[in-house]
Amino acid sequence: MVQLFDDERLDYLLAEETMQIIQSPSAFSFSLDAVLLAHFAYVPIKKGTILDLCTGNGVIPLLLSRRTNANISGVEIQKRLFDMAARNVKLNELEKQINMIHGDLKEMQEILKQSSFDVVTCNPPYFRTPGKMEHNKNEYLTIARHEVFCSLEDVVQASKLYVRPGGKVAMVHRPGRLVDIISLFRKYKLEPKRMQLVYPKMGRDANMLLIEGIRDGKADLTILPPLYIYNHDNTYTKEAEDIIYGR
Repeated sequence: MVQLFDDERLDYLLAEETMQIIQSPSAFSFSLDAVLLAHFAYVPIKKGTILDLCTGNGVIPLLLSRRTNANISGVEIQKRLFDMAARNVKLNELEKQINMIHGDLKEMQEILKQSSFDVVTCNPPYFRTPGKMEHNKNEYLTIARHEVFCSLEDVVQASKLYVRPGGKVAMVHRPGRLVDIISLFRKYKLEPKRMQLVYPKMGRDANMLLIEGIRDGKADLTILPPLYIYNHDNTYTKEAEDIIYGR
């Protein structure tokens, strides 16, 4: 049994009662965007290597481990979140498959082998940070949500650095950053290949974007059908329900 600190709690990961995750409302709790990215991203089934940047409490590596036998590494800059992620790996007895690394994704060159990962995933900070007045007053949440320690370009550049030629990079972000994402992907030779917009419900504006690129790939972008999360009566759609409950 792992130790819990402060306001941490144990939750089940999705509907699967065989996996649990340590969460903290004041430091980090995963949300739907992580679940959708873990479902959207391509993963090699039997073997390979996956890198998750901005891993938080390790939710995406945990979710990916349900789909693949590949070795997974997660990078997290915040010490408390890294510690939660490491304990989550131990809690679920996944030490042989998942390795958590504490550090800055911009300074991993001596730890991670360049051009070596089959897949890189990232749920990065969404918001630019022009001034301290716009930061969340909670330091952990500020760093997770705002571009304090890394910008979108930093994330894309690191993804290019570590993914192998022909490997895939998958990201979840806000639709408002789509032009920035595509511009940066192409700047760093990551050709956008698959994209899906996520909507709260039919008739509403999209509020999430899933995108995947291939390093040194040829131009050919597939736009997947839209994903709606809620029906008009606020129940989950069948597609969203299957993703959220891991069916």
